[in-house]
Amino acid sequence: MTGNTENVENAQNAETTENATEQTATAAPASTLTDKEREIIANMPYEEARDKLIQAVQALEAGGLNLDQSMRQWEIGEALAKRAQSLLGDVRARLDAAQNAQAATANTAGTQSNLD
Repeated sequence: MTGNTENVENAQNAETTENATEQTATAAPASTLTDKEREIIANMPYEEARDKLIQAVQALEAGGLNLDQSMRQWEIGEALAKRAQSLLGDVRARLDAAQNAQAATANTAGTQSNLD
């Protein structure tokens, strides 16, 4: 009898795992952004990404959108925020590199050794 009970429990556990896997797969809906839209966002300058992000946030704050429209605005906003943050990170890295280069030469600035 114990063997049959274990087989039933194993079958139930397998079914539970399979159902959880199916729910996880359906819980994460596919992106509403097309590859072309992602490409456009990935190539936007900072100012344009920032302005479009502001528009997406305002659309969400204004309300009146159905759930699908709200989710699309949210996804657009996330992509735009990621683009803007990436560009700001690049600028920060360049500024840090310039400051480090300036600090490295500050000790010899205006001296003969700087001309060598």
